[in-house]
Amino acid sequence: MPGDLPEHYFRIRENGAAVFRVDTENRQRRIELDEIAMVNVRNGNIKPHGDAELTQADLDAIADWLAERRALLERRETDDILRTVDHLNLTTHWAQSRATPEQLERVTDALLLAMHDLRSTLVRKKAERLLQGDGSDA
Repeated sequence: MPGDLPEHYFRIRENGAAVFRVDTENRQRRIELDEIAMVNVRNGNIKPHGDAELTQADLDAIADWLAERRALLERRETDDILRTVDHLNLTTHWAQSRATPEQLERVTDALLLAMHDLRSTLVRKKAERLLQGDGSDA
């Protein structure tokens, strides 16, 4: 099993990860995680932990993880938006077929304001893209 473990472990945090070297080469053959760095997904900053010196292999592993993590977060963000479209459709069906007047009274203003804000933003962004000559959305 120790031969199957990666050389680095990334403990996900709010804006990135704590980076550990995985060590199985000790007398007890236990798995040890030595924290070597913090990485920020948003700005790409890599800060060595304590007096840890990062090797080129460490930096390469962190760069690979960072690229994969950013791609994953981008896919998740897009998926979340598409789920929102589904929820809007389900909300429309609920409002039309099952909602009580009291339920509608409780949610109508909040939904109308949120949808107005979203629509205004989407229309403005689409107009900006069209003015820039990106006719792919037309």
